[in-house]
Amino acid sequence: MNARQMRPSRVLAKLRGGEVATCFKLNLADARAMEIAAMAGFDCLWPDMEHVPNDLAVIEKGIWAAKSQNVDVMVRVARGSYSDYIRPLEMDAAGIMVPHVMSLTDAQAVVRMTRFHPIGRRPVDGGNADGAYCGIDFVEYLKQANAQRFVVVQIEDPEPLAELDAIAALPGIDMLFFGPGDFSHGIGAPGQWDHPRLREARRRVVDAALAHGKFAGTVASAANLDELIALGYRFLSMGADVVGLSQYCQTIMAEFNKRPAIVSSSIYGGKTK
Repeated sequence: MNARQMRPSRVLAKLRGGEVATCFKLNLADARAMEIAAMAGFDCLWPDMEHVPNDLAVIEKGIWAAKSQNVDVMVRVARGSYSDYIRPLEMDAAGIMVPHVMSLTDAQAVVRMTRFHPIGRRPVDGGNADGAYCGIDFVEYLKQANAQRFVVVQIEDPEPLAELDAIAALPGIDMLFFGPGDFSHGIGAPGQWDHPRLREARRRVVDAALAHGKFAGTVASAANLDELIALGYRFLSMGADVVGLSQYCQTIMAEFNKRPAIVSSSIYGGKTK
């Protein structure tokens, strides 16, 4: 039997060891942006295929860049067929995040499509990066993929709260990720981060995850980081490339605009053309 092993997940190692895992979201379609974030020391990078027109070639290059720094990639997939879910895994993403999981039935379908026997019925290849291009024994590949690759479902709507405990109890789901933005929109209180229903949902998500031996993740900031950790959240997405770049550019222009206006005619010795 070939003894080759699948690359272990850095995120799972930290979470299973009781530590906090950090994540950074990327919208830009450039592997160099992924590498810069990976070099900064994040445990995980989150490229997006739900809202961003990134194709699979972009995602693949980003995975290579992150792997060069021993950093995990969690791809937020577009909702679709099983191929939309498993291709990032086959490119050796450490995990996928499925947005807007709305019910127990929905979550069960995700597990069926993304987990191998005996948990699900994910279609098998093994000839891609995650299987070391057929370098891992067939049965070992199935076992290692189930153990070293994580599946995250996003709870970002009020509808799945009715079946939250059943969703959290499903084998094959590693993490519930609470999305405050869409949740605030879904309850008719967009951007009201301290709305009682939002705060209650955020607490319920982490409680359900912990009750069933799963992990909880969400979006964090410096303002609420300690509060989220105290609640039990251990996977925290902090920041995004477009936010950082926008703020950097705005800071530069703000400093420039503080200076006196330059009269363009001065370059002609005070004369106008």
